[in-house]
Amino acid sequence: MRRDALRLSITLLSVLPAAGRSRAAASSPAAKNAAPTRETAGEAMAWAPAVGLLLGVPAAAVQQVSGHLLHTGPLVAASLSVGALAVLTRALHLDGLADLADGLGSRKPAAGALDIMRRSDIGPFGVIALVLTLLVQVTGLAQADAAGRGPAAVILAAVTGRLALTWACRRGVPAARPGGLGALVADTVPPAVPALITAGVLAVTIGGIYLAAAVAAVPVEWILPVAEAAGLLAALALARHAVRRLGGITGDVLGALVETATAACLLVTAMS
Repeated sequence: MRRDALRLSITLLSVLPAAGRSRAAASSPAAKNAAPTRETAGEAMAWAPAVGLLLGVPAAAVQQVSGHLLHTGPLVAASLSVGALAVLTRALHLDGLADLADGLGSRKPAAGALDIMRRSDIGPFGVIALVLTLLVQVTGLAQADAAGRGPAAVILAAVTGRLALTWACRRGVPAARPGGLGALVADTVPPAVPALITAGVLAVTIGGIYLAAAVAAVPVEWILPVAEAAGLLAALALARHAVRRLGGITGDVLGALVETATAACLLVTAMS
């Protein structure tokens, strides 16, 4: 995969700086006006789980510093950690979740729902979706931290949320409208790519829990790979419903998938 695709993935999914080009090259008129190709966009979506790792590590650090060094307690630490994820992503995924909830909640045909999703305001369905999703994320992470798996839970949830993007952009999933982010990335990822990445994430997760059990003499936390699977299943179910109702995916749908997968993953990690 090309480095341009990784830079694009970081740029689209976070506020993190994407190094690799000189300042002069990046500020040239040609660079500013050049739109990424669909091939590059597809590779960028394949890099999305790696960006999730880049986001999950600082969020886990915030949680550890707050809860275990400053002794704010697991609930405050979890709130700050989830807040850090929102800041690192410009809250774009949360905005997409609210827009999709308003569109689907309107029960209008696809064209009407898409028109509602384009608006800058937020309706009651969006508010409810945001409040419930953030509550699940914060309380789930707090409970996972109380069970001793907080850092692993937030990192895995961040990776799983972005892995949901790779699955949603696989070939065969259309865009709901001709313009926007959805049209750029829809139907661009070969189906084998998300399957291989998912297998790799599961392998690393299982290897990590066995390594932790051997080195630190802690129980084998099988709940972590189960949480990853639950997060992906929740996102895939939402994606299927959105495609059926809207005719395809949009940037708002992708943002909603990130937050849904993250919430489902953290909910499962909270289980004993």
